[in-house]
Amino acid sequence: MAGILEGLKVISMEHMEAIPAATVWLADWGAEVLKVEPLTGDMWRGTRRVRGTSTSVQARSGPLQFAFQILNRNKKSLAINLKTEPGREILYKLIEGADIFMSNYEVSSLEKLKMDYASLSKINPGIIYAFICGYGTVGPLKDEGGYDRVSAWARAGFQYMLGEPGETPPMQRGGMMDRTIAPHAVSGILAALWHREKTGEGQEIEISLYHSAVWTLALDIQAALIGHPMTKAPRTETMNPLWNFYRTKDDRWISLGLLQPDRYWANFCKVIGKPELVNDPRFVDMEARMKNCVELVRIFDEVFATKTIEEWENILKGYDFIFSRIQSPEEVVTDPQALVNNFFVDLPGYEGEIKILTTPVEFKQNPALVRTPAPEVGQHNEEILLELGYTWEDISKLKDQEIIF
Repeated sequence: MAGILEGLKVISMEHMEAIPAATVWLADWGAEVLKVEPLTGDMWRGTRRVRGTSTSVQARSGPLQFAFQILNRNKKSLAINLKTEPGREILYKLIEGADIFMSNYEVSSLEKLKMDYASLSKINPGIIYAFICGYGTVGPLKDEGGYDRVSAWARAGFQYMLGEPGETPPMQRGGMMDRTIAPHAVSGILAALWHREKTGEGQEIEISLYHSAVWTLALDIQAALIGHPMTKAPRTETMNPLWNFYRTKDDRWISLGLLQPDRYWANFCKVIGKPELVNDPRFVDMEARMKNCVELVRIFDEVFATKTIEEWENILKGYDFIFSRIQSPEEVVTDPQALVNNFFVDLPGYEGEIKILTTPVEFKQNPALVRTPAPEVGQHNEEILLELGYTWEDISKLKDQEIIF
């Protein structure tokens, strides 16, 4: 069955995670994605450890870098030296027949390599040109490089707002904000394609890590914008104790998501074995519970500490309560709900050996598929160049001149 974006051609000068996290969505949906790399390959290929864990897994055919596989399956690799005129000519030929160009190289580098929008739109006026930068292309930080940890996690306020007051700011999980910005890029590209369908016009799209992260933290940012900044309170002082998390007898944690506490209050108290709390003047309504939240959290802490996580799950099931155990990644990958919804599939070529995470949008009639593993550096050079009209003799010369890998 054809992917929903079959026939769409994407050229991506990408490295690390932000743009690769966007193009893998397009590739899973059926687009042809050509990953343009330097002769030494994408920097992400060389990553050996993330958060103290090796990114390499031993397969029957040899070591496999799983972190690279997540964001680069279903793609073709073209390794060329864009600092040379013949190298740029190859890419220009590809641009002529492409729908989309994407990059997360620094804007100054794209300009030096003549891969900026002004240069490429002359070759293909209908090109959709999308790039991700750290802080935007104007302002005092426009020339600053950025990683998601700095431009998004730190500067946008995430690191400040998370964690307990007075404690060391929490660490970000690897590439988390890169994968948050990816769907922002994808949605912009799809909107630009719709505009081109109606008008024939191309589009230049700019997405910054900083702005994307500020949008993601929208409630906190908007509150600050109107002069009513949200407070950072400890867990024991949460204003709604039914929107909190509690430690169980077996040293696990359960998270409650009862955002309309008055709706649930009477039933919840009875179910957890505390019916006397229903009409307790200290907790009788939302205002009272807010005023006496510290005391109510203390009571709930004592209650939840009396039973295991599994016991509490069985007790709370069957009611209209919204809750979940706090899971580790090791539990997520064996979670029946994740498995039955195909969160993980066999990596092609490694069936029964290595599973890989799927992208989260499901098209019922034209499902997204993981069709191929991530390519080796320059794996598709010959195939791509032959399609562009280069001869085997041309290809040999380009290799000898170190223009292609």
